[in-house]
Amino acid sequence: MASHYILGISALYHDSAAALLKGGEIIAAAQEERFSRVKHDARFPRAAIAYCLDEAGIGLDECAAIVFYDKPLLKFERLLETYLAHAPRGFRSFATAMPIWLKEKLYFKQLLRRECYALLRQRYPELEQAALKERCPPLAFSEHHLSHAASAFYPSPYTNAAVLCLDGVGEWATSSAWLGQDTALTPLWQIDFPHSLGLLYSAFTYYCGFKVNSGEYKLMGLAPYGQPRFVETIYQHLIDVRDDGSFALNMRYFAYPIGQRMISPAFEDLFGQPALPFDGEMTDFYCDMAASIQVVIEEVVLKIARYLRASTQCEYLCLAGGVALNCVANGRLLREAGFTDIWIQPAAGDAGGALGAALEYAHVQGWVDTSQQQACSNATLRDSKQDSMQGAYLGPSFDDASCISACQDWGVSYTVLEDDALLAQTVTYLTSEQVVGWFQGRMEFGPRALGHRSILGDARSKTMQQVMNLKIKQRESFRPFAPIVLQEHAHEWFSGITQSPYMLLVAPVSENQRITTEDTDQSSSINACGASNMNQRVQQIRSTIPAVTHIDYSARVQTVSVEQGRLYALLSAFYTQTQVPVLINTSFNVRGEPPVCSPHDAIRCFLATEMDALVLGNVVLHKEHMPQSAIDKAKEVTFAAD
Repeated sequence: MASHYILGISALYHDSAAALLKGGEIIAAAQEERFSRVKHDARFPRAAIAYCLDEAGIGLDECAAIVFYDKPLLKFERLLETYLAHAPRGFRSFATAMPIWLKEKLYFKQLLRRECYALLRQRYPELEQAALKERCPPLAFSEHHLSHAASAFYPSPYTNAAVLCLDGVGEWATSSAWLGQDTALTPLWQIDFPHSLGLLYSAFTYYCGFKVNSGEYKLMGLAPYGQPRFVETIYQHLIDVRDDGSFALNMRYFAYPIGQRMISPAFEDLFGQPALPFDGEMTDFYCDMAASIQVVIEEVVLKIARYLRASTQCEYLCLAGGVALNCVANGRLLREAGFTDIWIQPAAGDAGGALGAALEYAHVQGWVDTSQQQACSNATLRDSKQDSMQGAYLGPSFDDASCISACQDWGVSYTVLEDDALLAQTVTYLTSEQVVGWFQGRMEFGPRALGHRSILGDARSKTMQQVMNLKIKQRESFRPFAPIVLQEHAHEWFSGITQSPYMLLVAPVSENQRITTEDTDQSSSINACGASNMNQRVQQIRSTIPAVTHIDYSARVQTVSVEQGRLYALLSAFYTQTQVPVLINTSFNVRGEPPVCSPHDAIRCFLATEMDALVLGNVVLHKEHMPQSAIDKAKEVTFAAD
C-alpha cells in the first residue's frame, strides 16, 4: 500500500493546530500557540504546519490532501439562523462578527489556498502562480464532531468502541455519539446548538470570574472548595435532563447565542448575585456555584455514558471534545459508567480536531494499513493499552547543541552532564525542595504537560504548592498540582488507577497515604473561599504527598511507564532515594502564556521566575549562577504585557 501524507488543520476559532499523517501513522502535531507564544492562538497555523512538514522532511506539494476540521459554511448558516431568530436583539454582536466572517471565515477555502501558495512559494520561489496552483494539494473539509470522533477512536487501543463527543458547539452539534468499528465511524445521535453541556459549564466559568474557553479548568479546581447547594436550582431552572441523558437548556437564562455575555440578567436574578468580575475576589458563594455545576456536569455525562453503554453493548468508550478535559467527570466515568475501560484523546479540544480530520480522511480513502491492527484483537490491545498517540509527544525536539546555542544567546553559564550524573543531580535538586524546569524530547500535543515541557517538584513538600503557584506560575493559590507516578506503583498511592498516561483522570489518594485533618468535613467550614480562609485550607496537610493532594483528597494523576525513557528514569531514581515514586508535574509556563516550545523559551521562563534549576536535555543551569542582566531581560520580555 502506498503511503500518503495528509495534513490536518484546525483554525480561526481557538487553539489552531496542524497534524501530519503518513497513511495512518501520526508523524507530527502541534498547536500554533507554542510557536507564536499567543495563548489559544486562533490564527491560521503557519508555524505549526511548517513544523509538521519539516519533521517529515517534505514540502506541502508532497501531501496527498489538506483537510480542515470543520465546515465553515455550516457554522455561518448556524450564525445567521441564530441572529435572525433573535432579531433585533444581538445586533451589536452581529455587527462585530460579520466583518470577520466576510473577511476570513466565510471564504476560508480561498484563505487556505493563499496560505498554501505562500508555503509553496517559500520552497519554489521561481514558480509562477499557475505552477504553484498545480502543486497545491486538494482541499477537503470534515465536520467538527466527526473530527472529534475520529481523533478519539482511531488512535485508541480499541477496534470496537462507543465514542462520545461533548463540547461547546461545532457547526450545529454540541453533543454526539458514534459507534467505532474497525475502520469506520457510524453516527448514532446528536444534540444541536444552543443546547450544550460545554456552553453550560462555560456560562458558570464566566459567572465565577474566569475567562471562557480557558478558565474552565480553574472552575473545576475551585469546585471542591464549595458546597453543591445549587444543584436542584440548576435542574429546576437551567437544564432538563431525560432518562437517556439527552438534555435541553432553558435559554431564558443564557445570552451566548447572540450577546457579548454568556448569561442573561435572569441568570443573575435566579442566583441573587451578579457575575464576578474577571479575577475578582473569590467568595464562598462562587465556590458553591462551581461545586454545583461540577456535580451537574458529572451526573449528566454519567447518564449519557450509561445509556450509551446499554444501547451499544460496547465494552469500551472513547472521548473527545472540550468536556472530555473535565478529568473529575472522567474519573467517575471510569469507575461508574459500566465500561471495561475508557480512552480519552489527550488533545481533546479543537486542536485535536486537526488530527481527527486527517485520520478520518485517511480511513475513508483507504490509505491506512489495517493489517497490523486487524492482527491484534481487542483483548490483546486491552492488555497492552497501546494507543497510536506516541505518548502525545508529537511536537518538535531539540538536541543538546541547540540547547547550548540558546544558553550562549542568553549569555548564561551551563554544565553538560552524562545521563547518570544528570539524574543524580536532578534528584538532589528535588529532594532539597528546589523547583526544576524539565525540558526533554518532543513537545506534547494537547493542553497537558506530560513530562517533556514540565516544571517538577517534590510532592512530599508541605510548602511546594504555594511556592510553585505564587513564585513560579504566578497564579491563584487554590489551583492544585498534578502528580506523576511510576505506573507499577500507582495503585499503592491512588485508588482505582492503573494507567493514566495523559493526566486526564482524577482519582482519590489512597487511604493509607492520607492524613486526617480538622478540614475533612467541608460542611463545617465557613467562608471557605475568602482569601485568608482559602489559603489556610490550601496549607492543610492531607497526605504524605501534600503538594499534589487536593482538598477533597483527589489528584489528577499521570502514570509514567518505562517507555517514557528519561522521565521514567528520573522518577525511578527519585524513588530509589526516597521510597516515594511521585513528583509534582505542571506545565512549563507562567500564567497567561502557553507552555514553552524551544530551549530559548525555556531559558526565558526559567530566568523570569523563581525556578531554581533548568535541565535542557543533558544541559543543566542553576539560578545561583545566572547573571542579573539576563534575569532582568527575561523578566522584561515575559511580563511586558503586565
